[in-house]
Amino acid sequence: MDLLIGFFIFLISMIGALVCKLSMIYALLIGLLSFVVVALRKGFKLDFLGRATIKGIKSSLIVIYVMSLIGFVTATWRISGTITIFVYYGIKIITPSFFLLITFLLSCFLSYALGTSFGVAGTVGVIFMALAKSGGVDPIVTAGVLMSGIYFGDRCSPVSSSANLVAGITETKIYDNVVKMMKTGGIPLILATLIYTYLSFHYPISHVDENLVGEFESAFIISPWALIPAILMLVLPLIKISVIISMSLSIISGILVAFFVQNMSVITILKSCILGYEADTLGLGKILNGGGLISMIEIVIIMIISGCYSGIFNETGMLNEIQDRMKLLALRIGKFPTMITLGIATSMIFCNQTIATLMCNNLTQHAYENTDIGREERAIDMENSVILIGCIVPWCIGCTVPLAFFGVGLKAMYWAFYMYLIPICYIFTKKFWYDSL
Repeated sequence: MDLLIGFFIFLISMIGALVCKLSMIYALLIGLLSFVVVALRKGFKLDFLGRATIKGIKSSLIVIYVMSLIGFVTATWRISGTITIFVYYGIKIITPSFFLLITFLLSCFLSYALGTSFGVAGTVGVIFMALAKSGGVDPIVTAGVLMSGIYFGDRCSPVSSSANLVAGITETKIYDNVVKMMKTGGIPLILATLIYTYLSFHYPISHVDENLVGEFESAFIISPWALIPAILMLVLPLIKISVIISMSLSIISGILVAFFVQNMSVITILKSCILGYEADTLGLGKILNGGGLISMIEIVIIMIISGCYSGIFNETGMLNEIQDRMKLLALRIGKFPTMITLGIATSMIFCNQTIATLMCNNLTQHAYENTDIGREERAIDMENSVILIGCIVPWCIGCTVPLAFFGVGLKAMYWAFYMYLIPICYIFTKKFWYDSL
């Protein structure tokens, strides 16, 4: 009963945070306090719980460090013109019959390179929505295509906060997970590309607004040097360079390009790295503003609190009964269907991709073997279910925020085919990757 009350308080705090438009951090802290009280009532001492939380936080330190680096990457890619050059030439190569296809592929590429769905939605997404509206393309269809693209990288990028969160809480290696996600997502990506190629011919763009090109040309020097940060971030992992070194070199190169090519001052560069990039003009600011270490503060705090949850749950065993029930359910219907069921339930209840992921991981630990293979399987199952489901549920943050950027309603989700194809294809192909569903 105490545990149910703890979950009820957690749920109410989540609803309160959503209604009052407060950070999820407040709800997480209230939930953490409620579970600490539950543990105390079960007879655990406060010093034991303190050690449990510290143990949980320590297991998340490497992910917290990566999250901080991601903030610097998002800033340096802005000030160096890396994002600009991809969007600039993306607009240049747009042909009427391939607008939607280019929209999908470019948003896939940038979301993978930057690892942020909201960041790409608020930059490239805004640009392509403006192009669609001015060029006579259905904005609802365009928004659906963009939703597929931005969550391609959010799911499988080595610099994605959600991918690093999954790796951290499952104690798996991010690059091993990325390789597996690329393989399991191959068929859905091909199918989505074919679908969007077909739709491109049925929703051609009439013309491209050249004013956007002019804005980029006036604000940045369009130079091939701006490609270096992206090349390092994409190529180094292929030769087994660690994510930390790859991101660090990408950051350093971005700073050098900003200084020597874009002629930015040291003060401006440092300010952008910490507080995020701020464009000189309002129009360009709507597209490129943001990034920096400050943009990752909330997710870093969430990771720390999540580590506290994990430590308390693991050390006290208060979830053992629920975990056993999930194990029985997995034996009946399969592991992945169980993860999908939990992903839908937790996403609908907590309205947040991060919280849903945390809860799914904690509740399914008994359903998967406590081995490297078992932990990896749990990680990939979550990446192919709850990570995307948390962005499909209409009232979840992962769904409402990008759609708000795009200025469209829920009808756009009908066209987000890639997000549906991942779990649908995986449920039929998982047997090729693991012994059981």
